Amino acid sequence: MRASRLLSLLLLLQTRGRMTAPELAEELEVSIRTIYRDVEALSAAGVPVYADRGPAGGYQLLDGYRTRLNGLTAEEASSLFLAGLPGPAAELGMAELAANAELKLLAALPPEPRSQAARMRERFLLDVPGWYRGPDDVPHLSEVAEAVWAQRPLRMTYRRWGRQVVERLVHPYGLVLKGGSWYLVAAPPGESPRTYRVARVLTLAAEPGRFDRPEGFDLAGFWKAYAAEFRERMYTATADIRLAPGMEELLAYTMGQDVVAGALAGAAEPDAEGWRTLTLPVESITHARWLLLRMGAGVEVLGPPELRALMVEAVAELRKMYE
Repeated sequence: MRASRLLSLLLLLQTRGRMTAPELAEELEVSIRTIYRDVEALSAAGVPVYADRGPAGGYQLLDGYRTRLNGLTAEEASSLFLAGLPGPAAELGMAELAANAELKLLAALPPEPRSQAARMRERFLLDVPGWYRGPDDVPHLSEVAEAVWAQRPLRMTYRRWGRQVVERLVHPYGLVLKGGSWYLVAAPPGESPRTYRVARVLTLAAEPGRFDRPEGFDLAGFWKAYAAEFRERMYTATADIRLAPGMEELLAYTMGQDVVAGALAGAAEPDAEGWRTLTLPVESITHARWLLLRMGAGVEVLGPPELRALMVEAVAELRKMYE
């Protein structure tokens, strides 16, 4: 356990440069006293790590020191190949780079991790897009990725959800792949970051010069907060329903696993016939109508009254069609 932690500490200093003892302790989830002891152990083992004192101080490795680490376990090597997504790499224009990196990693691994990594690649496949839909058409993705990497401003024409076309000058901070769709996280100069679906970019041109990326900007943290806010904005209404026994799985498939799980957690106990009454967050009354019609007789809408009226109207139209 300690050997693994020492290796992680060494890699952190090698990849990030100077780090303070509190920063290392937080990263490795240990006490500051443990960091002091681990640094002493690295020094005793001949690793040229030294400390700078003062407010801007911290631990760092001697300039130019690099360690050649080939101590990957079989499980670690396997996870690297499982994390490889050939489809997205190709979309980003990095398919050849990814393939070359994979070959070099395989060549560097000892026999057992190499064998297990190859078996992992043969037995597991990550298919990003959801069912019944293909990936987005993203002809400008590689240009966007290049601008993200080079910190180049982008001028683009963009089709918004209402089909309105707008022009935007943005500083691209990062790309996110979500459910087979690529999203650009970018900010107009002087404004807060926003998200743009790359498939909706109509034209694109890189502007001269470079922009300064905000210090400490955390792409993963931004996306997590954005996703939570988006969900709150998306569900603007609720529907009260009675759910027939055994229909939970179909309802989750229709309305969304998280939404239904939360609704079931707050639902009352089933009645004598096994039906459960629950309240579902929905995007709109009209949208809920079409989704709940898929459930057939497995769901009874109790409210709001306008949704129940829409369901009655739809059932009447269906009956008229089939009489």
